[in-house]
Amino acid sequence: MPNQKKSLLAKLLIWRAKHISHRQFILILSILVGFTSGVGALILKNFTHFIQHMLEGNLVQYYHHAFYFIFPIIGFGIVYLIMKYIIRNKVSHGIPSTLYAISKRKGLMKRYQMFGSILTAPITVGFGGSVGLEGPTVATGAAISSNISQLFHMNQPTRTLLIGCAAAGALSSIFKAPIAAIIFAIEVFSLDLTLTSLVPLLLASLSAIITSYFFFGDDILLPFRIEDKFVIADIPYFIILGIVAGLVSIYFSKVYERIHNFFDNIESPVNRIIIGGVAIGLLVFLIPPLYGEGFDVMNNIIKGDLTAALKGNIFNLDLDNNWNVIGLLAGLVLFKVVASSITFGAGGVGGIFAPTLFMGSILGNCVAKTLNSLGLFNTSVSESNFTLVGMAGLMAGVLHAPLTAIFLIAELTGGYELFIPLMITAAISYSFTKYFVSYSVYTTELARKGELITHDKDHAILTFMDIESVIEKNFMPVNPEMTLGEIVHKAVVKSSRNIYPVLNTKTRTLEGVILLDDIRPIMFDQAMYNSVKATDVMQAPPAIIEMEKDKMTTVMKKFQDSGAWNLPVVKNGVYVGFVSKSKLLTAYRRKLINFAV
Repeated sequence: MPNQKKSLLAKLLIWRAKHISHRQFILILSILVGFTSGVGALILKNFTHFIQHMLEGNLVQYYHHAFYFIFPIIGFGIVYLIMKYIIRNKVSHGIPSTLYAISKRKGLMKRYQMFGSILTAPITVGFGGSVGLEGPTVATGAAISSNISQLFHMNQPTRTLLIGCAAAGALSSIFKAPIAAIIFAIEVFSLDLTLTSLVPLLLASLSAIITSYFFFGDDILLPFRIEDKFVIADIPYFIILGIVAGLVSIYFSKVYERIHNFFDNIESPVNRIIIGGVAIGLLVFLIPPLYGEGFDVMNNIIKGDLTAALKGNIFNLDLDNNWNVIGLLAGLVLFKVVASSITFGAGGVGGIFAPTLFMGSILGNCVAKTLNSLGLFNTSVSESNFTLVGMAGLMAGVLHAPLTAIFLIAELTGGYELFIPLMITAAISYSFTKYFVSYSVYTTELARKGELITHDKDHAILTFMDIESVIEKNFMPVNPEMTLGEIVHKAVVKSSRNIYPVLNTKTRTLEGVILLDDIRPIMFDQAMYNSVKATDVMQAPPAIIEMEKDKMTTVMKKFQDSGAWNLPVVKNGVYVGFVSKSKLLTAYRRKLINFAV
């Protein structure tokens, strides 16, 4: 039976090669990838809503509010068991894991990643994890597109493009915002905006949104119609919102990183589940709006129904008092990132797209209410408009995706009446955050390791390159105690290279190098064969490449700074071989050709 399947696939590939061009086949695959991303979004959303309805709609509503406290720890426990006994692999955060697959795995994603997020993310969110489903949806679509690419033997640039198509399809399906979805794929995944990439992205986004309409109908995640028009006098207020959004974005990034590091230092997964589960349970019990994604809260705030949005606050504050409402809203902004970070730290699976929108909507509303309550200005500002623009401001700052933020909110509102305030707020928030936080929460860890793909093509190509592929090992080593005569007869005569590593006999650690130029003046003087030793003629290498630490960008810089043509490579202090500048540049040129295909 497996042979029969292979035979059918081989026949299909042969037929495709004869009748369909590579370009046409990419277009077909982009439509398929868009459809699968749409179906993935459908499964994730429905599975999550089913769990939430069973738990929050029945147990909490008809039995007791205290169930909020125990749901998260149960959810984290189930997710841990699924990873350990069913998937048997760790399911990483959606978009960072996809970026890693592009930068270091040549766009290859493992099969379990196609269903890992589908099994774990709905349980995380459904049981109260304060994260979103957008990241897992992108990861699911990306894994499916990667495996489809592998099935049809697509090359690395095509795999990367189709992963971008999956990302565009996922967001297009979820938000019914096809243009913003394309921009997201280009902005976050650093795809080149050319006709070669644009048409597949368009088809994937279109295919996904049609799939969404087919299954979900006209339902929109954040339905809104603009009632208050933008006027030029509002510009100073949106500048204020941009600055505040930038400050909160910095707060988001710093808190996320610190909590992430705290949980990384806890070795036992059981301890992480207990600590994280109790912490999230307590937060959700005290602040019910932190439960799950929070789109219901966002919609209530957009509609101005603060009673529904802030229901169950433990302080029982009078919601007719504006300052009480402002205080509660500010608390939601401050604690949402804490809840989201703890959810990830405890082992939950989800994304930060929804928490960013949640915090942004509440922040915008909070700023508008504060401006109106202070009464410092002659005019009042539109709270609903600020709620939407606040989303764009925080998304631009936290995700470092200002264009995605602008077009997403513009498409969600069904028009471009807010385009100017969106641009003002997003630009200020992004610029302000970028000055203090170099990378988004998606890319911080990859950037720290030098594994991040960017729109800088030279840097991107170097990131794709693998140091092991350019190491040369045909260098004849010598030991420190060897005499000149031994070096000549055992190394120089037998080697075609003009450099010889000097290695410790026992540990194989690199102690220095001998250049042919250093011994040429004396190598024919046999009177010196026994009196001169390797330690007398060796020298320290101009730089050393550390295999476990140095990325290709660092390697290239070491060549540039040292001016050397060959540099030794060590792994944990032990000599491995040499990298030559000529081979490195040859590999770079080959990768450049493939990158441009």
